[in-house]
Amino acid sequence: MNTETTTASEPAIEILENVRRSGSDGTQILQGLVDYYREQQLPMELFETRKLLIRDRLGLPLVASDDQPLRSEELERQLESGLLEACRESGEMLIRQERILEGYTYLRPLGDNGLLRSLLSEVPITQDNCDEMQRVLLHEGVDVARGYQSVLDFQGTCNSITIYDQFVSQRGKADRQAAANCLLDHFYRELTSLVREDIMHRGKSPSDKSVSKDDSLFELLEGRPWVLKEGGYHLDTTHLSAAVRIASVLTDPKQLRKAWELTQYGRQLHHQFQYPGDEPFVDFYPAYAAFYGILLGENVEAGLKLFQRKAVSVDTYQYGTGALETYIDLLDRVGRPIEAIEFAVSHAPEDVPAATLVPQLLEIAVRGRVAGDDSGFERIMDFCIDRKDLISLAIAKHESITSQS
Repeated sequence: MNTETTTASEPAIEILENVRRSGSDGTQILQGLVDYYREQQLPMELFETRKLLIRDRLGLPLVASDDQPLRSEELERQLESGLLEACRESGEMLIRQERILEGYTYLRPLGDNGLLRSLLSEVPITQDNCDEMQRVLLHEGVDVARGYQSVLDFQGTCNSITIYDQFVSQRGKADRQAAANCLLDHFYRELTSLVREDIMHRGKSPSDKSVSKDDSLFELLEGRPWVLKEGGYHLDTTHLSAAVRIASVLTDPKQLRKAWELTQYGRQLHHQFQYPGDEPFVDFYPAYAAFYGILLGENVEAGLKLFQRKAVSVDTYQYGTGALETYIDLLDRVGRPIEAIEFAVSHAPEDVPAATLVPQLLEIAVRGRVAGDDSGFERIMDFCIDRKDLISLAIAKHESITSQS
């Protein structure tokens, strides 16, 4: 924030001259400046003057010195409270003037993302301000969904996938889900529109069923194998695979259905466009089709057996714990939290540290407790003891107690 002395404008000098001739004291002079800068909507000058007024009212020197005496806790509290209120007023003023980064600088000390989100919701995102809005909304986590949507709108699918993988994937589950929702809706809508246009443009035989604007992607593809014959495709196939992969964090059945439909499109692509994934999704579209099918309640047992085999057979030393964690996650998401924990602690290889699995298992144990089975925490603590991981044991014990409250 700007701490330099502000040069007074001619109207401000006139106000101060009037104050001086009236015999006003120092506090009245400062208050007069605050009123003037507030009226003129000059947020930085307003903050600097409010800061001086706060110090004056607390009996502190206007200019802090290096050898200033220690202040009482109560005085420090009052000073901090006053400065935060000054930050709020100036920050709100800056945001309303669409000076986004400057406004964020003043509002950040408040730690009130709700206030920032509300203020920024009134600012349209344009080509001119999208970089600043994305930095605050997305990278500072103020409103990830809106910030990520602006990346899709202004920078396209390719950049949005890069940003997801490099940045959003490191954030919490809620933020990942918010961004994944935006990407899935954007890609699914665009692909479905292009497939519909392609079918209507090619005008197949009269026996071909009619096309409706309400047809889903799957309905458009059903019974029309010619749509993707001879190596055809409608959108970048790497973007398709990324959308399918990223959507795996979602839980809404409508969104899961869209992701499943994308796998059905992918399965009909020419083999050169069906790129392998990471374990347990090496056979990319069939594996993800089974994954989403399980979550939609279709072929659940057969699908779970597929991922169980992967969890048991995939070498974690070579390929990591993805197969194990995916199967655990699926068991939890189909309503078998204790079974998920039991499998994890029974099958986790010796070279996988307890700390790798414990955070995921504790979340599952909480859901097991809500469902009426408290045994998950004890199994996790036994696992930590077996692995001689005292820190993970302490975390598990702490969570087992605090989640009861």
